[in-house]
Amino acid sequence: MTMWVFGYGSLLWNPGFPVARREVAVLHRYARSFCMTSIHHRGTEDHPGLVLALDETEGAHCKGLALSVEPGHEEQTLAELRARELISSAYLERDLEVELADGSIVTAVTYVIDPHHVQYCGGLSLEKQAQMIAHAVGGRGPNSEYLYNTASHLAEIGLHDQDLDWLASRVREITA
Repeated sequence: MTMWVFGYGSLLWNPGFPVARREVAVLHRYARSFCMTSIHHRGTEDHPGLVLALDETEGAHCKGLALSVEPGHEEQTLAELRARELISSAYLERDLEVELADGSIVTAVTYVIDPHHVQYCGGLSLEKQAQMIAHAVGGRGPNSEYLYNTASHLAEIGLHDQDLDWLASRVREITA
């Protein structure tokens, strides 16, 4: 059985595991947004950054990539994903159905935000998000790099995200 992972943020450009196949996919009932503070990878406790998360929202959908794990690497991939994504328990690991471009449905390991976690920060204005992203740096580098990489990779696969495009433009203005 094929193991699928749904990528909507850094997994688009840095999956960290051997990928056998990439397919454009849609996850229903969740919205991609900068609704999680980052105190490890893209910010610190004193100067938190923001990372993308999937926020459960009635009527929403998120376009991303379904990534199939190369056969034989499933166990290692799951262990590495858990170490990466569950570092602070703000994400919840779920097996959710995603719809591939051809209309088929697969179940994918998906990381969604826990709206009750202290790092949840849904509802921030785009300007507030831009200010936080522009000034935060964490263990994996500048928060702006995470934004730019995600926005550009979404555009490369034809999945423009209007909010991410606006944020990338605004953060470039702030940091110029």
